[in-house]
Amino acid sequence: MDDSHFLACSMSSITLPALRVLIVEDDPMMQLGLEQSLEDYPELTIVDQANDGYLGVEAALKHRPDLVVMDIGLPRLDGIAATQQIKAALPNVRIVMLTSHTSENEIIAALSSGADAYCIKGADVTRLIAAIAAACEGATYLDPQIARRVIEHLKPPAADNTIGQLSQREHQVLKLMVDGLSNPEIAAKLYLSPNTVKTHVRGIMNKLAVDDRVQAAVVALRTGLV
Repeated sequence: MDDSHFLACSMSSITLPALRVLIVEDDPMMQLGLEQSLEDYPELTIVDQANDGYLGVEAALKHRPDLVVMDIGLPRLDGIAATQQIKAALPNVRIVMLTSHTSENEIIAALSSGADAYCIKGADVTRLIAAIAAACEGATYLDPQIARRVIEHLKPPAADNTIGQLSQREHQVLKLMVDGLSNPEIAAKLYLSPNTVKTHVRGIMNKLAVDDRVQAAVVALRTGLV
């Protein structure tokens, strides 16, 4: 599926905060597709676009956006190095990698550089919005297409004797977290309020002794919880 398929999108029920967005992407058609797709979300304001990594870093320092949508395969300075530089200067900026690169090394390198989410090009735009929403909540988002392939490379979770104490509802929520669903999507799937889901997610992370959703997924997959 080529990048133009990104334009085939539907409106999402996910609620986003007001965000100033920088797009760093060297493909003009992909830039246009992203701009048109994100215009459907009034909470998102595109402050600038850059077509290489160096210009992306300069634009981030100039505009100080809330969120950067970053490709990996960029001229002059790749997206991983650009992410590292932006995060070093602006640690509160959320960075969502949007790329066709799916190798485990690149995914791990992107997350290690400070990326908050990793989304694959060609997916429906609602998946990108889910990644943005998760990043804004302080979570780490992995596209479901690659999450299970890289899980073994992530930091092993600490052993905890409360793993078996998840409630039936928490098991349901955890499975959907592993599948890459955001809190609003989980709420819609299970007919719960977003606040109830947030409470379940917090309880799951407390019981599994982890700090974020990715580590919760590691525990779930390694211990056979899902």
